[in-house]
Amino acid sequence: MSVYRTLTLDISGRVAVVIFRRADQLNAMNRLMQGEIIDVFEALSGDDGVGAIVVTGEGRGFMAGADIKEYAGQTAAEFDAFQAAGARMYAAIENNRKPVIAAVNGFALGGGMELVLCCDIVIANQFAKLGLPEIKLGLIPGGGGTQRSVQKLGRNRANAGLVNEIVDVERLMPRALELAEMIAAEPAAAIEGLKALTAHAVSGDLADGLAMERNILGGLYRSEIGQRRVKAFAEKSAARAKAAQ
Repeated sequence: MSVYRTLTLDISGRVAVVIFRRADQLNAMNRLMQGEIIDVFEALSGDDGVGAIVVTGEGRGFMAGADIKEYAGQTAAEFDAFQAAGARMYAAIENNRKPVIAAVNGFALGGGMELVLCCDIVIANQFAKLGLPEIKLGLIPGGGGTQRSVQKLGRNRANAGLVNEIVDVERLMPRALELAEMIAAEPAAAIEGLKALTAHAVSGDLADGLAMERNILGGLYRSEIGQRRVKAFAEKSAARAKAAQ
């Protein structure tokens, strides 16, 4: 396995644990982190020694979306490349051969919630906060949020049905690992078959919806209001960080 800078991977028995480690940024995802998530999940999907995956975040955040400071400075070409890599990243989780359990320990916003939507099982502590707040930047979700949320939950149910179980803070990882070990102990072919059947049961025009979502987001990102709000958010975030020093 590779050595990662923004996350850690630990494999114990047949369970792999992926931990996002940008705690000072609430595990906000930059391009490096995006690439490392792709690498680790694609590798785990092909690892016959792994039967289940748990993913969580360090500190107070699961993943607070994209790193807006980096996001705001992207050129149009860089933005398009980031979105394309994002599609590959979410697919590496959603289409993983192994069941993926999200242990949501805090903020899962924007791309973080979209990542949760790609997981098979979601365990959260009582302080977890999930949402798609991109509209505040004059944007929309770009990693499948508009499509997967409606497909999985329906139009009017918000997060109802997204989280499988809510546990106390101290029980979050033990419970996630317990479930992962139970699943990993079952025959791999049966688990993979169940994943494939579940995906087929909820499939529809998702690909068209995802393409439309990316196209609309691209237009919004390039718009005057999108650029202004993203940059303002980045400047405000940088000012807060400087004041805290």
